[in-house]
Amino acid sequence: MHSSLKSNPSSRLFLNPSKSTPTRYPIFTFPGKSSPNKSLRTSIDVQQEGASKKEEEHLLPSNGNRRLPIVIKTSGRVSRDSQHRCVSQDVKTKILPGVTHWQNPNFFAYYPSNSSVAGFLGEMLSAGLGIVGFSWVTSPAATELEMIVLDWLAKLLNLPEHFLCKGNGGGVIQGSASEAILVVMIAARDKVLRSAGKNSLGKLVVYSSDQTHSALQKACQIAGIHPENCRVLKADSSTNYALRPELLQEAVSRDLEAGLIPFFLCGNVGTTSSAAVDPLAALGKIAKSDEIWFHVDAAYAGSACICPEYRQYIDGVETADSFNMNAHKWFLTNFDCSLLWVKDQHALTEALSTNPEFLKNKASQANLVVDYKDWQIPLGRRFRSLKLWMVLRLYGAETLKNYIRNHIKLAKDLEQLVSQDPNFEVITPRIFSLVCFRMVPIDDDEKKCNSRNLELLEAVNSSGKLFISHTALSGKIVLRCAIGAPLTEEKHVTETWKVIQEKAKQV
Repeated sequence: MHSSLKSNPSSRLFLNPSKSTPTRYPIFTFPGKSSPNKSLRTSIDVQQEGASKKEEEHLLPSNGNRRLPIVIKTSGRVSRDSQHRCVSQDVKTKILPGVTHWQNPNFFAYYPSNSSVAGFLGEMLSAGLGIVGFSWVTSPAATELEMIVLDWLAKLLNLPEHFLCKGNGGGVIQGSASEAILVVMIAARDKVLRSAGKNSLGKLVVYSSDQTHSALQKACQIAGIHPENCRVLKADSSTNYALRPELLQEAVSRDLEAGLIPFFLCGNVGTTSSAAVDPLAALGKIAKSDEIWFHVDAAYAGSACICPEYRQYIDGVETADSFNMNAHKWFLTNFDCSLLWVKDQHALTEALSTNPEFLKNKASQANLVVDYKDWQIPLGRRFRSLKLWMVLRLYGAETLKNYIRNHIKLAKDLEQLVSQDPNFEVITPRIFSLVCFRMVPIDDDEKKCNSRNLELLEAVNSSGKLFISHTALSGKIVLRCAIGAPLTEEKHVTETWKVIQEKAKQV
């Protein structure tokens, strides 16, 4: 399966451009007196400024920068000697003012999208190599490194052995959790239809809580699942917005009696709205008894489960058919890098394989290798494993664990600050690094309370000092503060709370 990788002499044109670089390769030359080191330095400076220096400036783009200025050049050269300088200046003065700085330590909206030096280096190397690793033969190292790092992560998460590459299962890197959910739903759908017949598509039923990410709804639309067959089960504060197994069992039983075919269940570890955790073991037991594909979406909180004290939140994952987490959220790995493990890789490949003549090769035809093109929707794929490998190698497991623990500690501190203020309340108990809170209602008027919290959200974000987001839980507008930016420290959390309190006095 392993193959020696022959060096490509032409790659030296990119790695070491010089005056002797052939003019027929203009893409590998640098304008004027510019050097690759200078270009690289500029790119790194821009990244660092966006993360740290911008802490003192507006985190969100101003209203005047919703469009790129009409004076920005879209093509052509200014002059050979000034081209690099002009482009760099345009990036700083015309592009960056319209950017939301996700790496800013005061970015607390949505969920984090981590970046790091190790991830940046891996991304840069991947871009330089320009590999399109859709099959093993197109770059054996790309496929094999992906298998290696996914096994590393599986062991770090203490996932069951059936998710390792050595057996019938294995891991693959997708672009997003949405893609991960889609491919496993297609695999589950086709697995059922092979036995029940293609005419049974209209009978297939999907189950989830109402806290599940909208990616599931989109997957159902693409996979041809009728909207009426999507069972969205209500979760509430009595379970901290986790799915109740008895509700699932009741829904499955009703559908079976009606002659329908329950085929897919999505459980959650760290929902988007409130970081709720579904009881995986209980849900998995129901799924197994009724031959339902059980997928676990741990896009956000999966990263925390490398810490032994948080591994309990994926207890029951051994009952799952598939499991995903986003390394690009909270694992110091640049977007995009969504990790998916499946118990049965053949379910994926049977549903997604294509083998036109122009892609045939001896290794693939003999079934000696993994071709990741058959584990995903598109044909082409990036060398994503390189940046994940860099993060694991350069930082190590203990550094990553402590990185996550620090964010959780900061969230715990914020939760205490909220609890100590009589004008605010914590809506759901914090588990990881997300704090859900709101201003308390006046005279029990929930409608006015919702309006006031939306006003507070607008006031806080309009300050330009920080960025938070919101959700709705049981009809209540809730503010979300998700701590997870690489440079966030205690001082940022403390100052954020002061800004929120100050703005609350004005609404």
